[in-house]
Amino acid sequence: MIYTLHKFQKLPIPLDQAWEFMSNPKNLAVITPDSMGFVTTGGDDRKMFAGQVITYTVTPLFGIKLRWVTEITHVRDKEFFVDEQRFGPYSFWHHKHFLKEIPGGTAMEDLIHYKIPGGIFGRLLHPILVKPKLEEIFNYRYKKLIELFGEFK
Repeated sequence: MIYTLHKFQKLPIPLDQAWEFMSNPKNLAVITPDSMGFVTTGGDDRKMFAGQVITYTVTPLFGIKLRWVTEITHVRDKEFFVDEQRFGPYSFWHHKHFLKEIPGGTAMEDLIHYKIPGGIFGRLLHPILVKPKLEEIFNYRYKKLIELFGEFK
């Protein structure tokens, strides 16, 4: 089963500034909870481009450290980029990041499609473990972006 997570946030900063921050792979660690043990291990040394492979370690649950490899598959400057998991905790991960200039700032939208391994066991764990963890991560990011850039009025 493919699950969907959709998040939306308005930032009180110009599109150029929002794009510069969100499209910089080094900043993913800034907006990820410390409890995730998120560390970029490679591929974050250049400005984002289609075909870029970025490697991480992450400790999402129970202190188990996992490798995560994503590829930036599409980039349209100051509009959107897409990251897809090549290796990691999900059977499928496709994350679209959209940014759009709006009066007073930038609208940011995330659309994530993902599949969990483990068949029926994975489907059973989704509502009690995986979905709450993803919500926690994106709620943290929402609050962190307000802390960094202020609240949209």
